[in-house]
Amino acid sequence: MVSRVSAWFWNERLWFPEGLGWADLEDKDGRVYAKASDLWVALPIALTFLVIRQIFERFVATPLALLMGVKEKVRLRVSHNPSLESFYCNTTKNPTQSSIESLCKQTGCSERQVQRWFRRRRNQDRPSLLKKFREASWRFTFYLLAFIAGLAALIDKPWLYDFKVMWDGFPVLTLLPSQYWYYMIELGFYGSLVFSVASDVKRKDFKEQMVHHVATILLISFSWCVNYIRAGTLIMLVHDSSDYLLESAKMFNYAGWRNACNYIFIFFAAVFIYTRLYIFPFYIIYTTYVYPLTMYPPFFGYYFLNCLMMILQCLHIFWAILILRIAIRFLSANEKVDDERSDKEETDESGDELEEKEEVKNGLVQNGYTIHNNNHRKTE
Repeated sequence: MVSRVSAWFWNERLWFPEGLGWADLEDKDGRVYAKASDLWVALPIALTFLVIRQIFERFVATPLALLMGVKEKVRLRVSHNPSLESFYCNTTKNPTQSSIESLCKQTGCSERQVQRWFRRRRNQDRPSLLKKFREASWRFTFYLLAFIAGLAALIDKPWLYDFKVMWDGFPVLTLLPSQYWYYMIELGFYGSLVFSVASDVKRKDFKEQMVHHVATILLISFSWCVNYIRAGTLIMLVHDSSDYLLESAKMFNYAGWRNACNYIFIFFAAVFIYTRLYIFPFYIIYTTYVYPLTMYPPFFGYYFLNCLMMILQCLHIFWAILILRIAIRFLSANEKVDDERSDKEETDESGDELEEKEEVKNGLVQNGYTIHNNNHRKTE
């Protein structure tokens, strides 16, 4: 059964134009070609990245955060309340008004005290500023180095300047050592992101990020197996060209360097829109969707490649809308750039703050609950 499925999956008619097949990619005459078995190398690379990341965040990112003045906001911890904690963990973190009234009856607390408890409890679960900074600095370092390495690997290649050249001689394209390591390192990094998803900061576009990671891994793996190496290197370079700018803007944002964050973000927005909404669809996708049809009749691999690229393009449009919304707000009102995908820190409402001040005047306050001093005479 397994051998039958494998034979169907690797059928030459699925992945190659008519008249070409796996025999054309066998090593001979000193020429080396990409092989599906090479992809196993990405697994230990991904695990190595996880180890390197832990070392980097501890010995590089944390001191850098202190140097840049990343300040952790002191979060008030809630007092232990079994009823509220059970509702928070098992029902919802954002209770409705009717649920709040029911919880008030169960705990003997006022509505405001219950609301404050849930606000502070939600804040306790949010990732710290230091964690966000370390994650951004790790991604910034990788994307920057990957972009430099990709540019060095492609700077002397003719298909960087004329995209149609990527198809010359397809699929009999010799594998270069620089292409091999560029592919394996990129694939290993995205694999490490999937492995670390449980511990990374979860943003509002978490599902879109996961779709992007999976589509990227599939695209890299597929393009490797059927020797779309030249197209794959161009796609990775285009993506790496703007990602490090976004991560650097995040780092400055977490450090409170408002002007640096804002202007880097505007530069990132310009690069992102140019590469993802212009270069990627009108040059790379055009070259993979239109140009091959002038050379070969369409086949399954052709459709599969372009389907994955269209998924990425849809995600580019989704993120471009978010980026433009932030950029327009900044340019029109000079507001601080904030990542709309992140959960905002919740603060006590002004009414709560006034109430707390009054409570401090009348008695001690612990975690938002007043301990009244009842040691006074009845005549006072």
